[in-house]
Amino acid sequence: MSSKHPLSDGSATLSPLSAAAALDAYFHEARAKLLDVAAILDRITRGPNAAAVANDPRLAKILQALEVLHDESEDRAETIQQIFSLEYDPTWERPKPR
Repeated sequence: MSSKHPLSDGSATLSPLSAAAALDAYFHEARAKLLDVAAILDRITRGPNAAAVANDPRLAKILQALEVLHDESEDRAETIQQIFSLEYDPTWERPKPR
């Protein structure tokens, strides 16, 4: 969906979609994903013993991510990724090659 612009060396760079083109391209996908999240939250709150998970940190992360979506800052995807990520631990072992 993004357009290519040639550089002087003959290679091309990608430019971002215009806001209108991005909305046209992704509206239905965003709508479907938001409906999925709403349905998941409905299942959680309507389930037996819903109060038992009210303080679950996973639910808190989902709700925190939804607050980020409502925010109009630019780096929402990065912020949400950080919500669901572990903090860096310098004592982590490096993976060993197989």
